[in-house]
Amino acid sequence: MGSLNALRRGSLATVVLVFGFLSLLLLGTLVAVDALLLSIDYASGLAIVALLAIVFMLLQWAIAPVIVRWAIRGRRAVTPESNPWLRETVEEAARQAGVPTPRIWTSEDRAPNAFVFGRTTRSADLVVTQGLLERLNQDEVRAVLAHEIGHLRHRDVIIMTWVSAVPLLAYVLARLGFEALRGTKSSGNSKGSGQAILAAIAVAILAYLVYLITQLLVLHLSRTREYYADAYSAAATRDPHLLASALTKIAYGLSLARKESEPSGLRAFYIGDPVKAHDDVRGIHEKVTAYDLDRDGQIDAFELQKALEAERRNPWSRANELFRTHPHTYRRILMLEQMEEEIKRGGLPANVYEYV
Repeated sequence: MGSLNALRRGSLATVVLVFGFLSLLLLGTLVAVDALLLSIDYASGLAIVALLAIVFMLLQWAIAPVIVRWAIRGRRAVTPESNPWLRETVEEAARQAGVPTPRIWTSEDRAPNAFVFGRTTRSADLVVTQGLLERLNQDEVRAVLAHEIGHLRHRDVIIMTWVSAVPLLAYVLARLGFEALRGTKSSGNSKGSGQAILAAIAVAILAYLVYLITQLLVLHLSRTREYYADAYSAAATRDPHLLASALTKIAYGLSLARKESEPSGLRAFYIGDPVKAHDDVRGIHEKVTAYDLDRDGQIDAFELQKALEAERRNPWSRANELFRTHPHTYRRILMLEQMEEEIKRGGLPANVYEYV
């Protein structure tokens, strides 16, 4: 269970870094420039800027669910009468995870996918596309639903909403820095105009750097949370192969659906990324061929160990994921195969829920 502990620690460290050091560095530098240009008290300036940042993040947290709900194609509420199996399955998964049952919707989207969103775990919404219900069998759908409930158990709907506001805030501040630079040049203010120009340049450049770094960290956190939700699904269903099979079908289905229509702006919420689906399908083919040493069509325990070692030694594989919201599908399948081997060797421990 060491790998599950590592997932949890990595997620926490990324959140602390995004909200802690980098955010304070950005705000502190901005206030220092304000103090230089406007001669305001530093403590007062820090309080003002911090308050504005909090207001900005609260606004995003408040309106994000409304925007997501509006963007869902052909949304329909799931009731005990309209789809009793789906309703009962979600309720059971929520009880097992110890979270409130989310509002359940279906979407007319033909691409196989599912996602959760909301302001809090108690007010969350779960969306299942028609394509997912049609392309996957009930056991695979149950594994996907467990993955989404895992996101609620881990409070990802709240964490990702808040951390995603930091890069956006940094970008806005960077633009303000360049606007301040333009205003300083045009005003011709004699009092320390040279220092003011240098300060405006510095804050703009720093804000852009913080924007880039925090954006990469947010994407890394998103990928980590996907692994974490995969692990929860594997533990909850006690059959990691179900989610691995579902992910393969989703990747193929999304790859086909991409040819028919462009994905919506909700791609970051989905269990699979429509934009990267074609690459994921190619990756599954390539990796299965490379790691299936005896060419029997399956990855046995020995081949799995060799595959995991090769992936850990491959820097290009990690570099290719830098700008992705989701891990490569084949990497997720390898992790699930590893959990399946652990179950075969002795089963998951009774306290597995302490890790996932």
